[in-house]
Amino acid sequence: MKSTPTLVLVMGVSGSGKSHVGKLLAEAIDADFIDADDHHSAGSIAKMSRGKPLNDGDREGWLETLADFFRDHARRGRSLVIGCSALKRRYRDQLRKGAPALRILYLHGSRELLFDRLTHRQGHFFQGDHMLDSQLRDLEPPGDDEAIRVDISLSPEEIVSTFLKRTVA
Repeated sequence: MKSTPTLVLVMGVSGSGKSHVGKLLAEAIDADFIDADDHHSAGSIAKMSRGKPLNDGDREGWLETLADFFRDHARRGRSLVIGCSALKRRYRDQLRKGAPALRILYLHGSRELLFDRLTHRQGHFFQGDHMLDSQLRDLEPPGDDEAIRVDISLSPEEIVSTFLKRTVA
């Protein structure tokens, strides 16, 4: 009998720790990990590298690709964690088309902590505090009915532990 795969979205604005926490979570639940940033189009990466925020049209195909990853993993009975900003409810709804039982970990933090992390990050295409402000403006925080919210002031290990305790409870 094939077990039901665990499908998780780790979401939050840039600098919240989606990739690091997502990798730790994937390891903890024996899942694959996909960093959504690795699947942006070349045009979107170039746009962000110039300090320009993406619009809904820029994200449409990207979100469909990510939903397909969830759908494919579910079909194969393989667990998957994707780290993706998923700032708006309609983006998360699009991802749920590939994973109706999607679990969501929302990484929440203060602008000051997020900005500090971004200024110390090396080798990433996300540029500028105005882009962080744009993401914070666009963010439609998920409610308790949609996601488990964990503060990024906790260590990554504590975040994973908190999420796992709250999804099992």
